[in-house]
Parts: sequence; structure tokens; C-alpha cells
Amino acid sequence: MPPSPALLTDRYELTMLAAALADGTADRDCVFEVFARRLPHGRRYGVLAGTGRLLDALADFRFGDEDLAALQEQGITDPALLAWLADFEFAGDVEGYAEGELYFPGSPVLAVRAPFGQAVLLETLVLSVLNHDSAIASAAARMVGAAGGRPCIEMGSRRTHEEAAVAAARAAWLVGFASTSNLAAGARYAVPTAGTSAHAFTLLHDDEAAAFRAQVDTLGTGTTLLVDTYDTMQGIRTAIEVAGTELGAVRLDSGDLGLLAVQARELLDSLGAHRTRVTVTSDLDEYAIAALAAAPVDGYG
Repeated sequence: MPPSPALLTDRYELTMLAAALADGTADRDCVFEVFARRLPHGRRYGVLAGTGRLLDALADFRFGDEDLAALQEQGITDPALLAWLADFEFAGDVEGYAEGELYFPGSPVLAVRAPFGQAVLLETLVLSVLNHDSAIASAAARMVGAAGGRPCIEMGSRRTHEEAAVAAARAAWLVGFASTSNLAAGARYAVPTAGTSAHAFTLLHDDEAAAFRAQVDTLGTGTTLLVDTYDTMQGIRTAIEVAGTELGAVRLDSGDLGLLAVQARELLDSLGAHRTRVTVTSDLDEYAIAALAAAPVDGYG
């Protein structure tokens, strides 16, 4: 069972709550609004994401015995505060933009309406989830736009915290990514998953042909073969020799991707593999994807 989200907060939220309980202001109705003060340089809009994850967390936002014990171990021992937290159940309202909608500076994307004591407890969690997921969604949306209808695969799991990777995959899919490499995102959020092999798989075998043959035998000719472990153009020739002209795709993961994509397309066509797609990966952002707009690329990862 996942841990309660109740402790995913800053201590000063509880400090304020304790004082508000003591002076009687904790029950005053309040409205907490979330908005961006500014956008990063060169950005004209943001894309909201994370509301769904936030609402899921809110449903489980309770202070159980273990949570209360953890607070006491950290010196939070006010009896009135602990008793209030033990009975806490959010009874306010949350409203805001739908996930995937654009936002601009100064526009409130989410509002929490509740007594101060209830609303203030959610502040850190709300900002944590929306800041992270909206940053991912905003970047991913620009990448989808730059891709011009060609599919993008989210493959960032190894570059961030393991749980952040799941949230990032969800946010990217929300704004148009076709799939993710992250299996947990597939299990939790039904994001389509995709993946074939890395250079290590090719290096494992005695030669490139043996690696390709093992992959094709297991996954079928519709698979994607990584062709740049040694010599890219020879890798393409070997891939077609092994899989035939109905090979699903070749993947380019290094070098001058624009030039290699042109050369790969020409070579594939000369070999009769007219329907074999060219997929490119390796540190792509919206600028790198835009620079490849004129190249014969069929997908990005």
C-alpha cells in the first residue's frame, strides 16, 4: 500500500495550523488560488497537468497513527493539533482548469475553497504536483507541436526520480505523446508502452546480425532495430538482410541525426524497404525536433 500523502508537506503548514487552532482562526473560510507569476524566457504559454494525480492523492489525505507518530518524533507534539489532524477529512471544494488546457501568467489554474485549517494543509502537495506535471506537460506539448504529427515516445525514466518518471510519462501522454517506456505508467494510468532494445543487447551477441535475428525471432519483423552500434549504414543493410523489407523500423540514436536520417531513408528505399520507418532518439527537445522537421523521420523518442 503506498504511503499516505499527508506528510508530503512543509512543516510550516502545521505550524500555521497549530497557531490558527489556538486563536480560533482555523475555521475562517478561505480561497487559495494557484497561478504562475511568469513563464520561462521564450515561452508563450504553459499546459496544466497533474490535477488528476492531485485529486487521487486528496482522497487518501489522512493522518494515520504512523503519520502522527512521525510528527511527534519530529517534535510536533501540540495535543490540540494532533487531535485535529487525527480527525482530518477534507470537506472543501477544488475547482480549476481541465488537464491539458493552456494557461498564462496571472490566471488561476486551480482554486481550493475551504476553511483555512483544511486548505493550508494541501498547499505544499498542490504546488508540488502541479509544478512538476505542468512543467513536463508544457515541454512535451511543444515537442508534440514540433513533431508535426509524427509520434513521440517518452523515454525519460532513467533521468529522474523513479516516481517522478511515472508522473512525467502520464503528463507527456496527456498532451499527445504516443507511448512511454515506463511500465509503471502503463500499469497505473494505461499509458501505452513501447520499447525494443539497447546497444548492450547488440554487444551481447557475437555480431550484429545475431542480435537482430534474436530480436526478430522473438518480436517479429514489425519490430524496431537499433542500427548504430557499429556502422550505421552497414547496420541498416544487416537489418534488412535479417528481417526483410517488411522490417517495422530502424532506430538512430547517435551522430548527426538529420544527415543520417536522409542517408537511412535513401538506403532503405534502395533496398526495397519503402515502408520501414526511421525513428530517431537521443537527447531530443522541441528545438532538436524542429531542426529535424525537413528530414525523413517517422518518429521521435
